[in-house]
Amino acid sequence: MPYVVTEKCIQCKHTDCVSVCPVDCFHEGPNFLVIDPDVCIDCGVCEPECPVQAILPHDRLDAGQIEYLELNRELAQSWPMICDRKDPLPDAERWASVSGKLAELVR
Repeated sequence: MPYVVTEKCIQCKHTDCVSVCPVDCFHEGPNFLVIDPDVCIDCGVCEPECPVQAILPHDRLDAGQIEYLELNRELAQSWPMICDRKDPLPDAERWASVSGKLAELVR
């Protein structure tokens, strides 16, 4: 039962979650992070670290978020692993409360 990075991360990309992950399951794209569901051990330590609540267990995704499970799986295969915390994107604060950001995702 993996954890999933959802839309709230798009254009924010806080990496507090990355630094606590015991199995290095995060991958980094230009403006989004994803979790490799095949590596995630469902420990949950990443979820409370996200300042925008972008990380959820897959069984708590609502109908509008379920597509993010497959998106995390797909992008984790091509994006590089990230293991260390970095600064969020420059406009992260402005984007934190915006919804409907999927079109902003840079692959």
